[in-house]
This record gives sequence, structure tokens and C-alpha cells, in this order.
Amino acid sequence: MDDMRARAEAIEHFAAALRELRKTVGNPPFREMSGRSGAISHTTLHEATKGNRLPSWETTVEFVKACGADPAAYRERWDSANLAVRSSSAAGPSNRAGAFAARPPDGLEASVADVAEGRTVHNATVHNANVHNATVDGANMHSATVHSATGSHALRPAGETPASLPTPPPPPGEIAGDVRPIPSAPGSRGRFRPARPAVAALAVAAVGVAAVVLVAVAVNRGSGTDGHSANASGSPSTTSLSAADCPVHPTNPPWSPPAHEGDSAKFIGDITLPDCTRVGPRQTVTKVWRLKNAGTVPWRGYSLHRLDLPQQPDQCQTVSDVPIMDTRPGEMVDIRTDITTPKKPGLCYVRFKMMEGSGQVAFPGGRPLNFQVIVG
Repeated sequence: MDDMRARAEAIEHFAAALRELRKTVGNPPFREMSGRSGAISHTTLHEATKGNRLPSWETTVEFVKACGADPAAYRERWDSANLAVRSSSAAGPSNRAGAFAARPPDGLEASVADVAEGRTVHNATVHNANVHNATVDGANMHSATVHSATGSHALRPAGETPASLPTPPPPPGEIAGDVRPIPSAPGSRGRFRPARPAVAALAVAAVGVAAVVLVAVAVNRGSGTDGHSANASGSPSTTSLSAADCPVHPTNPPWSPPAHEGDSAKFIGDITLPDCTRVGPRQTVTKVWRLKNAGTVPWRGYSLHRLDLPQQPDQCQTVSDVPIMDTRPGEMVDIRTDITTPKKPGLCYVRFKMMEGSGQVAFPGGRPLNFQVIVG
């Protein structure tokens, strides 16, 4: 019982720290915080403050960054809380299967509620993958130049980005590295809402199901021939990155429909400054991405909005909003922005989200576009 009390206190203390951080910046709405992040849902951010369970480190990173703080300042507190949770879960043999389901490796968390509501999702991380730039916004996206990728389905909570699951290979006729068209909200897959007794029954069964799924995930981790999995965070803290981290391999955020039904973007390539290009300090260079309007919605007044704001002196400087020329369905467009490198050597990892004409995020379920430049 003492172990369980210590676990509950550790989770609540960490949730209180997140609530206090949010309070210091005026308690912004969770939807607004989600928009700032561009990589995590508002429901997941809200859940992190409730104290019901310890959020994954990835969720913590996005929460802290959405409040304008440095995630590194919260790492020690999260590690301490995570240790308390793991220690209490491992207190008895009968708890081990449940503990593994509740807190699997690398911050992946299984949610009984997700199972009860019938949610299933595509795995989104690539084993043995060389990710060539951030894949443009969209659901079920593939990163460029993927080698030996395998695919399956697994359970995960809404808003959590899987950190150790393989990505399915592109279907026949699709070039690896292209963004797959963003599907509209599944018309025939309305959320299953069982009666309360059914929810309770499903929740009990879900614990065993989640444990089985996560055991399979653990077995498959590191199965790539290079022995490495993709980076565990879809948006690593730029303060902790160095030239040795390039290229950064972001993961997919939770699936979410585009702002406009039928809208879709496809990443064609880096026209200038491919990942890990070296540029001297205090230099101004031009970055150009090429995208294709792969949907049925004309792009009018679209832009790329920088996520890593405010810009710090040791970061590459750009405009906050990069305009995109009007693009009709089926057309390609080159998007360019000037980059001024800092005087200090290091890695510039800068992320952008595509915004539609009215200022909404065009593809909330897609990974941010980025550039990765080594300075020095």
C-alpha cells in the first residue's frame, strides 16, 4: 500500500508542477497549447495535469515547450516520478504484466480507455530508417529514404506518439519518402460508444490485450539491422541537440483530420540545404522545400509558421511565417526562406507547420516540416 501511495504522490506532484507552469503563463487553453506544439493533442496535454497517470516524456516536452519553458529543466523531476511509478509497479510479481502495460519502454503508454472505445492506430516509427527531412503534414506519413521498414497495428492512447513501433512500408506505386494523401475523417468508423457495463467489461479485458501487444512491441524493438530505433520524441528539445544528432528523426503525432476535407500535401524534396548541410557562422543562406498539393483543395493564402518561438540568439534566424504561393490541386510549389546562422557552432533544427488561409493548422495530424543545418 505504501508503494501505491508513493506512486500516486509522485504522479500528483509532477502534475502539480505542470499545472503551476501553465499558471505562470496565464493558463492558456489546451487547444491553444496544442496549436503551439503542433505535435500533441489538447486532450493529452489536459490529461497530463490531472494526476491520473504519469505523462510520457514526449508529452512532457511538448507541454513545457508550449508554455515557453525549457524541457531540460523538468527532466530530473520526470525521471524521479517515473522511477517511483516503476518501483511501485514492480513491487509484486502479480503486478508486472500490468506495470509493463501501464508503462512500457520509451514513454509508450497503453490506455484502457482507448481500447474500450475501439481505437486502433497505425504504428508510426521507422526501424532502421534514414529519415531525410521532416515529412510534410498528413496522417500515416512516411519519412524519406526508408530502409527495411515493417508494419503492424498497436494500441496507444489518443495524443501519444508511439516511440518504438515500426512504420508500414509504402504501398505499391508510392515512392518511399513521399507523404501519403491525408485521409478524410473515416466516414464509416464512427467512435464506438458502448453502454457503461460494456465499457467496464472491455476495460478489464483491455489490460490483458494491452500487455500482450506491448510485449510484442518490446520484442520487436531494435529489430532493425543497425540496432537503433527512431528518435523517441517527435520534437526534441533544440537546446539538447548537437551536430552529432543530425539527422534528427522525428516521429508522427496522433492522427487528426486536415482542417479542410480532401486537403493533402506531399513532400517532394529538399531543393537546397539537405539535412546536415554545413554552413559557416553568421551566414545567410536560402532554404527551399518542394511540396505537391496532393489533395482536392486549392491552397490560397497558405503559409509555414515557425514553431520554435521565440527565436533565441543561438538559433538560426528566419521569418516567423513563410508565405506559400497559391497552388492548385496536382501542382507543385517551391517554398523558400532565408536562414541566418548564429555565431556559435552547433545544430540548427527548426520546425514549421503549414497553416491554411484563415490561420488554422492545415494538417494537425502531420509532422512539422523542418530544416537541419550544422553550423561551423
